[in-house]
Amino acid sequence: MGKFNKIAVVLIGLIPLVLSGTYLLIPMDNTQTDHLRAYGVVYRALQRGITVEWLLNYRGGSFLMRVDDGVVKDCIFKGVYYEKIGEAQRSAIYMEIEEKNMERVELTVAPKIAVYIPPNYEPWDDAVTLALTYAGIPYDQIWDEEVLSGALDNCDWLHLHHEDFTGQYGKFYASFHNAPWYQQEVRTNEAMARRLGFKKVWQLKHAVAVKIKEYVLKGGFLFAMCSATETLDIALAALGMDIVPLVDGDGVDMEGVKHLNYKNTFAFRDFQVELNPLVYSHSNIDVSREAYRRGPNVYFVLHEFNAKYDPIPTLLTQDHTRYVKEFLGQTTGFRRNLIKGEVVVLADIPGTEEVKYIYRDMGKGFVTFLGGHDPEDFTHRVGDPPTDLRLHKNSPGYRLILNNVLFPAAKVKRLLT
Repeated sequence: MGKFNKIAVVLIGLIPLVLSGTYLLIPMDNTQTDHLRAYGVVYRALQRGITVEWLLNYRGGSFLMRVDDGVVKDCIFKGVYYEKIGEAQRSAIYMEIEEKNMERVELTVAPKIAVYIPPNYEPWDDAVTLALTYAGIPYDQIWDEEVLSGALDNCDWLHLHHEDFTGQYGKFYASFHNAPWYQQEVRTNEAMARRLGFKKVWQLKHAVAVKIKEYVLKGGFLFAMCSATETLDIALAALGMDIVPLVDGDGVDMEGVKHLNYKNTFAFRDFQVELNPLVYSHSNIDVSREAYRRGPNVYFVLHEFNAKYDPIPTLLTQDHTRYVKEFLGQTTGFRRNLIKGEVVVLADIPGTEEVKYIYRDMGKGFVTFLGGHDPEDFTHRVGDPPTDLRLHKNSPGYRLILNNVLFPAAKVKRLLT
């Protein structure tokens, strides 16, 4: 028997080969063999025009659709557990959903995904590209030129990771200014700024931040992680003002620093920017120091919402556990008292100042911020090897990312409470 056939036999042994049933249920509780690739199965079903129901709070946020041979083969090949059920079983599920804190959300169209990635970054630098690649969900890679030329008009969902929208290159100057990768990043950004008609990198990044905000207001879905969350809001608060110390060759506009426009931001208010170029921090929004002191054996807790009245935050927190292990990043989490009142807290570490996961709707669009860099690596450092998601296929942290990927496909009501 060839190697491929042996693998196929092993995979088939994981899947219940039920010969009858009108509907296909993909459970997302602890019975699921590969949570992350299940999202890819659903995405590809949507690409083929199959309508999928997302059963919020039912068995970890399961998926239900009519039986389709292509989807069944996809499950088998990808090692995703599924069950075939009949009309009576489906009716029983619907009845349970009606009686409990659960809801059915229809997914109809596979969203067009764009990931904001500089050309000099490797795919494993970004947890979202890792998740998308592992799940088999296609995405377009865009950067500053594409954003400013209108490429966001052609995408449904935009992801930002550890980009520094303040133009300070991640505040890595103190530790890495002599490193070849850092010097290459500076050259790449400066060349792009000149090409697009900007004298300074921070001016380019501010312009990009404005375009991203316009995208959301017009109806786009924005998901950001790590330092992109914090620095995007800092850039929006400081539009047109130089808050970059030394690394761009000149000083700081101190009057500008005193008059940040918090009304212009997505999520944060009343924060103070860190002006010391030797301090590895952008502002007092981030709680990395406190999180580091607490150590790796800490869990943040996903909040529970009313699925029938607040389906969006319910959808964004679907998981097979409400307790997710902490992970650090350039921006690990958000200081509670600096979060705007319009923002919905999705997850936090109870009894601390740290909020990990937030959401708000804005204009016609939606914004979700998740702190931290890699949900399966507590202290992912520069130069560390990429995370192998084959070893973390049931990761509750990576599931939060993929919930967001399917969010634009859902027909849901806006937040009511």
